[in-house]
Amino acid sequence: MSQSSFQDDVLTELGDDKLTEIAGLLGTDTAGARDTVAQTVGAMTGDLQQKAGADDDDGVEVRQAFAEVAEPPLQGVATLGGGLGGMLGGGMMAGVLAKVSKPVANAVSKKTGIPAPTVARVIELLIPVLLAVFAKRAAAGKAAGAPAAGAAPATAPAAADGGGLGDLLGQILGGGRK
Repeated sequence: MSQSSFQDDVLTELGDDKLTEIAGLLGTDTAGARDTVAQTVGAMTGDLQQKAGADDDDGVEVRQAFAEVAEPPLQGVATLGGGLGGMLGGGMMAGVLAKVSKPVANAVSKKTGIPAPTVARVIELLIPVLLAVFAKRAAAGKAAGAPAAGAAPATAPAAADGGGLGDLLGQILGGGRK
């Protein structure tokens, strides 16, 4: 089975309506919006991967957020709204994404010439989409059952401790590297 890139999954999840909305924010067409989204997503996932590899508080927080995304959502009343993939429940990944949004907006702005506040507004629209794609990729990895050759199972408990972090990031981000 061919694996789509993380950017492709985000663009698919985003849909035509949101892409058109982003194009309007950027003052461009949907092709320009698609390029900006791809650059922004690439910068965000690259930043997340870098932070996850760090041996500091940020690294711990990012690893915990990815471990949380990989866990199945709570069932029943505790979900605060059901199938939102933890956006209302744990929400640690939403906080991590919000933290990286400003440096990413500045980096994308420098690269593209788009004002950083405009890129930041695009990122605000992308965060729920990124959360949905993270959750879908984590669930798809678990649903696949047996891991791909050379990969650890998605449910490896060591993922939160960094032991299976590479496998967890690879499963969730897949082709998300720059």
